[in-house]
Amino acid sequence: MKRLLSCEFNFDTVCVELKFSDGTMIAIDTIAVENEVADNMYQRSELDYLIYNDPMAYADLILNGNPESYLKAVTEYKSLD
Repeated sequence: MKRLLSCEFNFDTVCVELKFSDGTMIAIDTIAVENEVADNMYQRSELDYLIYNDPMAYADLILNGNPESYLKAVTEYKSLD
């Protein structure tokens, strides 16, 4: 069983990178994820918070969770109308 060695945001590639004990690596393209699941700036802000403050939770959400449901649950959107 491979064990996770590190999970961090790489500013150069704009990816959350996960490195495992067997030498494999997963890179999550954060721009592509935002373009796919975030509908507004509030949802993008929620994803950005996770990327910078808890990349492990971000990776878990993207790889194992349902980001659309998560964003609908945590994002408070108030119209200016």
